[in-house]
Amino acid sequence: MPDWLEVTLFSLNTDGQRNAQTAQLLRSLNAVAERHKLQPGARGDEPNGTSIAFRAGSRTTHSIEIRFARRAAPAQRETVDARAPRLAIILDDLGSDRAAAESIFAMPYPLTISVLPNHEHSKEIADEALQRGFQVMLHLPMQSVANESPEKEELRPGMSSAQVKSLLSEMVESVPNAVGVNNHQGSQATSDPALMNELMPALRGFSLFYVDSRTTAATVAFDTAQREGVPTAFRNVPFLDDVTDTAAIRKQLQLAVRGAKEKKAAIAIGHPHAATLEALREFLPTVRASGVRLVFASDLVH
Repeated sequence: MPDWLEVTLFSLNTDGQRNAQTAQLLRSLNAVAERHKLQPGARGDEPNGTSIAFRAGSRTTHSIEIRFARRAAPAQRETVDARAPRLAIILDDLGSDRAAAESIFAMPYPLTISVLPNHEHSKEIADEALQRGFQVMLHLPMQSVANESPEKEELRPGMSSAQVKSLLSEMVESVPNAVGVNNHQGSQATSDPALMNELMPALRGFSLFYVDSRTTAATVAFDTAQREGVPTAFRNVPFLDDVTDTAAIRKQLQLAVRGAKEKKAAIAIGHPHAATLEALREFLPTVRASGVRLVFASDLVH
């Protein structure tokens, strides 16, 4: 199997700039290939990208896909004092519901989208989220104590290092553009030191940060990530929508803003319920006036 590489280029939506960027990158790739005595192979050009292969003799050694994305500048990212308290909002469980994803994409704020792997629309939602200027995370399925509604594949205590790496690799491929991970369920898994000791080096190998959703007080995930040198943080305000009522979610959002002010930084987690999205549409435009700066999850890991 050839090595596979995906390159995302951010550009203005003009053919001239895209062609210039593609040509420059191809020149660099051809120069590297020539040093390693590789020859250009098949090339394909599409409106949103270019694919190219390199070969040694008749054997294809590398397959490279160049894609374009237009990063939207979230409206509030530069309109609040940089010293203001910061709040990151992660929206979990994306991957199946295109309509919910579109509702989120219509909100011009720096929200972090955490996508479940191997769902019907996982890859396309992750792709579009990046193009729209949102941050993408992998919502990594892990075993819970009650084992309620488990995903088909999930991290479970007792897995070997090789099993953890293999499963993580498969899930990362299902959610392209993910820059970090948080746990889906996982009250059993995140409280298991052996499993977390296997997971964190694997995340480090993929250059992914970790946000502990803290689905159990017994979690050791955050401490393990810190010890293993994985950039990390944890949810430090209540979940937004344990009660899926718009009025209740508004109150939780107010608590999140208050938590950000008290702690100087807060991570809140919600889900793409209709009530949550309605509350966010009403609430997000008021955050700047409260003196809190909305940021991506990656801004709060260390």
